[in-house]
Amino acid sequence: MMVMAERTRFGPAGVPPMFRLLGASTFDTPRLLREEGLDALEYQAVRWGPKPQIKEIDARRLGEEAKKNDVKLSMHGSYFINLSGKREVVEASKRRMIACAIGAEWMGAGVMVFHTGFYGLFEKDYALKNCITALKEVSAEMKSLGLKVKLGPETMGRKSQVGNLEEIITINREVEDTQLVVDWGHLHALHQGALKTADDMRKVVEKIEQELDTQTLRNMHCHFSKIEFASQGEKKHHTLDEQQFGPDFRMLSEVILDFKMHPTLICESPILDIDARKMKETLQQAQDQRVNRI
Repeated sequence: MMVMAERTRFGPAGVPPMFRLLGASTFDTPRLLREEGLDALEYQAVRWGPKPQIKEIDARRLGEEAKKNDVKLSMHGSYFINLSGKREVVEASKRRMIACAIGAEWMGAGVMVFHTGFYGLFEKDYALKNCITALKEVSAEMKSLGLKVKLGPETMGRKSQVGNLEEIITINREVEDTQLVVDWGHLHALHQGALKTADDMRKVVEKIEQELDTQTLRNMHCHFSKIEFASQGEKKHHTLDEQQFGPDFRMLSEVILDFKMHPTLICESPILDIDARKMKETLQQAQDQRVNRI
């Protein structure tokens, strides 16, 4: 089994469109990413139901291709999850999460990312409590099934969704076998363009380090793209070259270096692998500039 080095990794959320245009399969994706200089892939299981929608043999084949090409796999779980809804909604959500966790385990993904739920008519504290209760049940069932993949509740970008930074920190603190997942575009959108400077991003990572720990901070799983927002939060993901939108990845590069972080960075822009490469190049340029100043 290949031992993956501890470093900042970059990759797309799903198979890049150009790969599909070239006739490549999902199994070809790890090799093609390696050839582009990328080393992470977030498999998209966003429309899965209560059973894994990939054959075990195919999931394991994808995992072997990823290992062979030194590509770190993660999974984005079903969008059809609401752990703060009616009882039948929560139970159906838990079944979808287990299905995704099983598929993620087959392919050797380290984390299964998911959206926690919605406040609905509940007070925020009560909705969060409901989500934590359900997640503890999911975690216990995963443990009984021998699943080692971590649960990755993601910071969200709309005011209607459970998942601001404080809530995600609380979930990571209270639920076993969780992985910190920070979507920087979502944070920017939720707080109406709040990430304007590197110091704004530093405050985020300082809070994480203070309330969780340094190791959790350094190993976080991230999503990044520029993002368009309205009064209720996230509207649309944009490319890194669209200057009218934020946040700016150059600022995050400085913070990654300042705090000696080595996150997995998943690009969610419309040009998945192209912008993932730009992110990698930006971090390398920031690192080179620091070396040259010494």
